Amino acid sequence: MQINRALSVDQIYNKKFIELKLDGEWSAALGEPEASGIWLIWGNSGNGKSRFSMMLAKCLAQYGKVAYNSLEEGARKSLQKNMIECRMHEVKKKFTILNREPIEELRKRLSKKAAPRFVFIDSLQYTDLTKKQYIALKEEFPNVLFIFISHAEGKEPKGALAGFIRYDADIKIRVEGYKAFPLSRLGGGEPYTIWPDEAKKYWADIK
Repeated sequence: MQINRALSVDQIYNKKFIELKLDGEWSAALGEPEASGIWLIWGNSGNGKSRFSMMLAKCLAQYGKVAYNSLEEGARKSLQKNMIECRMHEVKKKFTILNREPIEELRKRLSKKAAPRFVFIDSLQYTDLTKKQYIALKEEFPNVLFIFISHAEGKEPKGALAGFIRYDADIKIRVEGYKAFPLSRLGGGEPYTIWPDEAKKYWADIK
């Protein structure tokens, strides 16, 4: 797809964007983001990252079709459990699990009519994408919102590509202790509690 690199001031001022009109806790956390672009979620295992990602997928299904590419986990019992606990059957007409679909197959899927509007990729470390391939993917599908889920190393996303995407992403979300800590260019910024009881115990223990 040919992208016009030179834009006038008037073109930028008059450009219309499709926004997600979130409400409640989601609005407080994420503001009013565009319905396209790049988001990054990262955190260590056992802190609520998978649960938060599924909850976010359910939220986004109110606004369009969601595809959740389970590259790392696949269609396993742990994924089933997460989906049941998040009551994903309530959005089953707008939500699809992709069972370890390679990125090239995902590209073909996104090129079809009525393709998903929101795509979760879990996890980034299982994509084998290079920086160049990542840039090509997001430029090929400018109307898609890609949400990459990444392993962590300490409090940082793991690996060079994850670090690059962190700076490139419109919304960056670190998950720790059953809370999600968002950083958005478009408002929001309030922590999102994933599991209130577990979060309370975790944060009480480390004070």
